[in-house]
Amino acid sequence: MRKAILWDKAADGKARCSLCAHRCVISEGNFGSCGMRQVRGGELFTYAYGKVAAKNLDPIEKKPLYHFLPGTTTYSVAVPGCNFTCSFCQNWEISTLEASKGGIPGQDAEPEAIIEDALVSGAQSVSYTYTEPTVFFEYALEISKKAQKKGLKNVFVTNGYMTVEALNVIAPFLDAVNVDLKFFNDETYRKICGASLQPVLDTIVKIRSSGIWMEVTTLVIPGVNDSEEELRDIAGFICNLDPEMPWHVSAFHPDHKMRNVQPATSSELEEVKIMAAETGLKHVYAGNLPGDANTFCPACGTLLIKRRSYKTKAIDENFRAGKCLICGAGVQGRWATGIEEI
Repeated sequence: MRKAILWDKAADGKARCSLCAHRCVISEGNFGSCGMRQVRGGELFTYAYGKVAAKNLDPIEKKPLYHFLPGTTTYSVAVPGCNFTCSFCQNWEISTLEASKGGIPGQDAEPEAIIEDALVSGAQSVSYTYTEPTVFFEYALEISKKAQKKGLKNVFVTNGYMTVEALNVIAPFLDAVNVDLKFFNDETYRKICGASLQPVLDTIVKIRSSGIWMEVTTLVIPGVNDSEEELRDIAGFICNLDPEMPWHVSAFHPDHKMRNVQPATSSELEEVKIMAAETGLKHVYAGNLPGDANTFCPACGTLLIKRRSYKTKAIDENFRAGKCLICGAGVQGRWATGIEEI
């Protein structure tokens, strides 16, 4: 347990949390909606510090990030907890754990230990992922500060429900973010995730204006968010921000409390890609299914990066320093020096 940041005192000994868009006002002894931040003695404390529930060396493409240091590995770390209650969560075994329901399992690890493991592994970045990094914000912040000093990049894989105050604190240490834009319907957000749409859209706009590299993911759930209207609205929102912002449309598979819903198919995702291209999006990738997910020049269509199943296989000789050498067009992203050697 550590004293939390991003909160202030409210009336009657309560604490007002400003970490995520729930902005919980919490009374003495109680927890916020994440189940990981508790008021004790009129102050707010977090249980989501240093209790590692999962860590792994992943390809950066698995986050998914396709225009950020392709072909490199990232050291992924997670602490239990989430501020959403998604009934389709694919990491529900750790995301649904709460201090308010009892002890928090996990391996104790100080930030220095995470950095040492990441460096030994050969990773080029640290990713705060699997659960919601906003919930273990204090821990992620300390790791990211130390990672930056050691030359490691920092990546948030998030539901986008952080406040502008939280984003302003972490932004100087973040290099890339993938935001889950789950739906484009507020009612569905409230029903399935226990949250709302607008704060997620606000976060995406804020990150886009901050200079942090960002890609967006939508899990396509048959019968829930797979209507042409809703997916076209998501594509249009992203395109209005930047037509070159990568959009990952991932295939739903039955999990957690939605095991009776049919999985999405590759043909359905291909239809989404065609529709998104019609709206003007230049880089749309299908995920969660085997197959190619290649990057093409947005101007002339030349194949620049070849991927298969979350793994970059080859960088074409006509792609250097973020530029297509066939037509001279730039491709937005954060490209590693020497990626041609992959």
